[in-house]
Amino acid sequence: MGKTTPALEKSTLDKDLDKLTLNEEASHFVLKGSVGLGLGFIFLVFVMIIAASAVSEAPGAIIVVAAAAIAGYMAMNIGANDVTNNVGAAVGARAMTMTGALVIAAIFEIAGALFAGGRVVSTIEGGLVDASAFTDSATLVWVMMSSLISAAVWINVATWCSAPISTTHAIVGSILGAGIAAVGFSSVQWLSLGGITLSWMLSPFIGGGVAAGLLFFIKTFIIYREDKIAGAVFWLPILLACMGGVFAAYFALIGLERVYHIPPGKGLAVGLFVGILIYLASRRSVARRAVGLENRNQSLRPLFHLPLVVSAALLSFAHGSNDVSNAVGPLSAIVANVGTMVPGETADVAFWVLLIGALGISAGLLLYGPKLIRVVGEEITKLNPVRAFCVALATAITVILASTFGLPVSTTHIAVGAVFGIGFFREWYTRNSKLRLAYVRRKTGQSEFQLRAEHGADETRRRQLVRRSHFLTIVGAWIITVPASALLSGLLYILFSAIFL
Repeated sequence: MGKTTPALEKSTLDKDLDKLTLNEEASHFVLKGSVGLGLGFIFLVFVMIIAASAVSEAPGAIIVVAAAAIAGYMAMNIGANDVTNNVGAAVGARAMTMTGALVIAAIFEIAGALFAGGRVVSTIEGGLVDASAFTDSATLVWVMMSSLISAAVWINVATWCSAPISTTHAIVGSILGAGIAAVGFSSVQWLSLGGITLSWMLSPFIGGGVAAGLLFFIKTFIIYREDKIAGAVFWLPILLACMGGVFAAYFALIGLERVYHIPPGKGLAVGLFVGILIYLASRRSVARRAVGLENRNQSLRPLFHLPLVVSAALLSFAHGSNDVSNAVGPLSAIVANVGTMVPGETADVAFWVLLIGALGISAGLLLYGPKLIRVVGEEITKLNPVRAFCVALATAITVILASTFGLPVSTTHIAVGAVFGIGFFREWYTRNSKLRLAYVRRKTGQSEFQLRAEHGADETRRRQLVRRSHFLTIVGAWIITVPASALLSGLLYILFSAIFL
């Protein structure tokens, strides 16, 4: 045997260069957080400038500017935590890159907040606490200030812990806690609170039911047909048309309400017209993309990429219209009441107030959103483009309906409910669908007994259901958010009242 050549050792210069490279990479990793923090601070300074220019001559301008900065901080936390539900499914299904998801979500969040955000803002601003129970406007102002701070801090802590919580829970709990600390339980609008609580309880089931219904439809008419591609070419344009028609009707009836009032009949006609146009346009596009595809499930996934991107954009618009209220609802109440003698003054939501919420949500998403996007899109359950499309579209439809009725629902509730609806439906469908069993028997030649033995209950649960550990963590965060934010807000109000009142 010949001699083995000894491994060449690195020279001292090479070792030093390696150390410098590692130090540079470590510094870059550490500075990423510092850059985000710095850009966030710059944004808050920008928010204060906007507020100062808008209320420079008004009484109590300093309080308004401070509240605007806190609302901007709150909006950034919403963007970092809650917006992940909009695009997480698309990213997890590999239909969108992280960068593309961030850009699309930011654009449509701003559009939704500015065009359709005023309706739910009024619910947060004056629909939770009875302003007539306060003895003076200053008390109401500090209740809202305490609410903003406590909700923003709690969401920030949750984001740091990688827990996608409900930002709606945080702000509602905060307003209730500060209101009760200020004037007792008599200030609570129990009827309004009951409606909001009911929407919280129902929205996960509605989202899950809609998502399961969509997946059942797709499985029945596309996936388990003999000619899958033909089924997709026929039905996918119809799904796109329905999605576009719902969005167009919503935009006409709610989105343009601040600019031009459209009667319900005409709004529905607009939705129908846009749906027809989308159907005609997408029919050719889908047919062209389907040419040459093999007749198998893997070939269907690229056909759902574009619908998944569109549904993510639709959900971002709906989220912006709904959850901007969590950031700027209290700010709007402060603007309306600061410097006045009578509590409970209300006014139309100022454009600059909505602008702060819209830009803040997008800034938080761009700076800190990727962390929880990965949690929602990749760690809760296994998603492919078909399932992700059902989750995103079901969540968007539910949020849009809630926003239409002025209910500040939780997109986290709806999105997680949709994911679980998909998971439980797949378990049931695998065990009970005669259509699927017949299809698999034709493909594999196995008997029904062999199929059921191969995919037993434990294996089905492992492969198809959402990971329950994540579910329990999220539900635990939901349960604790309202009392925790309420307690923190109440303590803050007691502190502020001792100093300023």
